[in-house]
Amino acid sequence: MKASKKKSKKKTGTAGSVRLRIEQTIRAIPRGKVSTYGGVAKAAGFPGAARLVARVLQRGFGLPWQRVLGAGGQIKLTGDSAIEQRLRLEAEGVRFRGRKVDMKACEWKPDSRRKVRGF
Repeated sequence: MKASKKKSKKKTGTAGSVRLRIEQTIRAIPRGKVSTYGGVAKAAGFPGAARLVARVLQRGFGLPWQRVLGAGGQIKLTGDSAIEQRLRLEAEGVRFRGRKVDMKACEWKPDSRRKVRGF
């Protein structure tokens, strides 16, 4: 009997290109605007990869990390990092409603007709 081979899912890119696309998407968020981890993943072409966005932010250097939030505009960091994120966002003109960012006013939605730089 022949051993059946499992078909592998088609990969959309190498790990380096995935990371690069996510970094480019994060850099495209303008000052005074924010996005969620899931929103960045979707805009980069990887819907459902919010955890991957968090991993890229942990390892990335020089990214505007403060502009990426949890669902609903929550700051997901803790302690001094959360305070720093809020202060940085306030300095950029981002408005808060209590402990959450006012997503109606400040959420970045990439133009679907125009791809993020580098794509």
